[in-house]
Amino acid sequence: MSWLTSLLIAATAGAALGDPAQEARALSLEREIRCVQCENEPIAQSTADIAADMRALVRERIAAGDSDAEIREFFRARYGDFVLFRPPMDGRTWLLWLAPLLLAGGGGLAIARMRRDGAPGEPEEGDR
Repeated sequence: MSWLTSLLIAATAGAALGDPAQEARALSLEREIRCVQCENEPIAQSTADIAADMRALVRERIAAGDSDAEIREFFRARYGDFVLFRPPMDGRTWLLWLAPLLLAGGGGLAIARMRRDGAPGEPEEGDR
């Protein structure tokens, strides 16, 4: 990251929280939450206006006493699972993780069946 980018992020980061533990929580959460405009950058690194607003919201909610889980859930409810770099494991995410394995297994079974039964269009021993 260039010094100019670092300077811009520092300028838009908002006021530091008075408690070092709260500041550490804010910085950690800002690395876990995805910028909804940049899409592949955490709000900690993004210079987009919405990322600055999201960083301010993280700090406001920490100052209000919300837990990290409550803050993640706030952003998840507002922007969907995509906003979290580590979305919670539920039925939909299990399906996303298992689908490639199921497809690969099904493909493997189809290949094994074709090899066992013989390739289509291949003459049978009695047809020669």
